[in-house]
Amino acid sequence: MNKLWIVTMETFLRQVKSWSFVMLILGPFIMFGITIGAGYIGASSGAGSDQIAVISQQLALRKSFIKSDKDDVDKSVTDKKIAVKKMDKNKLAGYLELKITEGKVSGHYYGTSSLSSGMKSRINNYLMQTQQQINVTSAQLTTSQMQALQQQPTLKESIKKKTGTANLAKIISFWITVIMVYMILNTYTSITAQEIASEKGTKIMEIIFSSTTAVKYFLGKIFGVLLVILAQVLVYLVGGWGAYIFAQNSSLTKGFLTQYHALIASVLKNLLSVNLIYLLLGVIIYTILAAFSGALVAKAEDAAKAAQPVIMLNLAAFFITFPFQNNLDSILVKILSYVPFFSSYFMPLRIINNDASGLEIGLSLVILFVSIVGLAAYIGKIYQGLMLQTDDSSFWKRFRRGLSYNK
Repeated sequence: MNKLWIVTMETFLRQVKSWSFVMLILGPFIMFGITIGAGYIGASSGAGSDQIAVISQQLALRKSFIKSDKDDVDKSVTDKKIAVKKMDKNKLAGYLELKITEGKVSGHYYGTSSLSSGMKSRINNYLMQTQQQINVTSAQLTTSQMQALQQQPTLKESIKKKTGTANLAKIISFWITVIMVYMILNTYTSITAQEIASEKGTKIMEIIFSSTTAVKYFLGKIFGVLLVILAQVLVYLVGGWGAYIFAQNSSLTKGFLTQYHALIASVLKNLLSVNLIYLLLGVIIYTILAAFSGALVAKAEDAAKAAQPVIMLNLAAFFITFPFQNNLDSILVKILSYVPFFSSYFMPLRIINNDASGLEIGLSLVILFVSIVGLAAYIGKIYQGLMLQTDDSSFWKRFRRGLSYNK
């Protein structure tokens, strides 16, 4: 057992110290930081040029407009000349001149580009409300007449937001889950296959097998890669939680999170569930198969090709899920949700759409776990026969010779 853990820790430490692992860990956080930073710079540099100034001889008119739309108005500009200078320096989008002439309110906008539809709508609403107040004052209406004019129509909405949000959350969860499983499986199958294949044909393997069993050495390799995966998932969970807390307190993303809180909560609920177990077990069984594939290469120089069979199997499982995203009643979906190498894709798809019972999930997990144990035990048993083959024979000849090895 001591030798098993020596191999495990040696494999784990060698992988986590590599630049590829560091970039794999830091990549998502670097992209998140670049996105936030670009948004902040864009918001900072564009803040002045998006604002307008309000110019008016009637100070009350100017103040009431600023009060109604203070976020889009540069309150420091009160003069046309200053407004024009700031426009020339691209620090102001334009200025709005307001005035009341003979009981009629009007606005004239001067700018470097047309008003946005939102700003134009707000200006028109303000002018209409102000004109209505002037009209009411000029008409000298009684209290009852004013109340009659203030009657407003009502509009009621009955929208089942939960259903729409839930459907969108399922779609987003599906794509995140499938892509995440595919990317992680591809990454670690390549790492494992090359790790095993790079040792092929070296004299050190004969020395290792003389001091420990091939099963312990093989399992040590698998456990080492598994620890690397667990470390990556842990970093993503902790880092993702930290990024979420940061986004909640950032002015750039706080509004977005508040607006889509229910959607984000539904997606996180779908991801941080039993689907993580399927992800982990899926990586393990593909890693074991990748180790077997790496041991089958003829020489260490073929290490780059070692992972190709496993990657193709993963690619097939990945693309097969697409046609069934909205067709979960298909018998093929239910069958593949129990088949190892495919269940890590199809059962999470059924779980996200609430199409699998607890008994079905449990049965699928048991089949997947038993398959992992059986596959690991069998490959560990023939591992020495596979690794000690150094002749440049055909793939199938090496495969048959490895399967016939029994020690």
